Amino acid sequence: MYDTKDNRRDGRGLEMNQFYAYMSRLKLIRRWSLMRNTQPENDAEHSLQVAMIAHGIALIAQTRYGKAVDVEHVIALAVYHDVSEVLTGDLPTPVKYHSDEIREAFHGVEDQAIERLTAMLPEDLRGPIQSCMQEKDTYERQIVKAADRISAYAKCIEEQRAGNHEFDAAAATIRKTIDQIELPEVQEFMQEMMPAFALTLDELNNPEVV
Repeated sequence: MYDTKDNRRDGRGLEMNQFYAYMSRLKLIRRWSLMRNTQPENDAEHSLQVAMIAHGIALIAQTRYGKAVDVEHVIALAVYHDVSEVLTGDLPTPVKYHSDEIREAFHGVEDQAIERLTAMLPEDLRGPIQSCMQEKDTYERQIVKAADRISAYAKCIEEQRAGNHEFDAAAATIRKTIDQIELPEVQEFMQEMMPAFALTLDELNNPEVV
């Protein structure tokens, strides 16, 4: 376990907290490591996209369905949803979900990584930030999980558009899991927003020719 007493001090003797410096290294954690990518993707890029998608879903839920959703909290959950990977790395899906034993063991490793990361924060900030990393089984977390799936599906579409068939099976599998999500706000996002991901830049700029 990480000991905050090991935090370094600057020239003035003030404690330096390493949390946000570690967060900046999410851009070094590569996703889809077992697959050939035409365009590499890192955890920082992915987290930003998940936050934007989750925000959109939350707004649909709020404005069209009148649901009591904490939109700002959704964004915070999305921003921090993969932060443990800055210490654990992004374990490939076929490995992570190979068995219940491996999945449970990895969840334990993730919890330890979160404990270590939050120990790098000033004590008065640890609780709120750690809750964003570990919150489970809330409606806001459901939105973030859906956004995470949609972001992965968007990556598959982009790779397929570039002629990379490495992502064909992943695209089909992920789309099936998204279609099974029983949240109308998620399905409306898919219907209204996702088709544009298959367009080229020229088509995005000139939608009338599509």
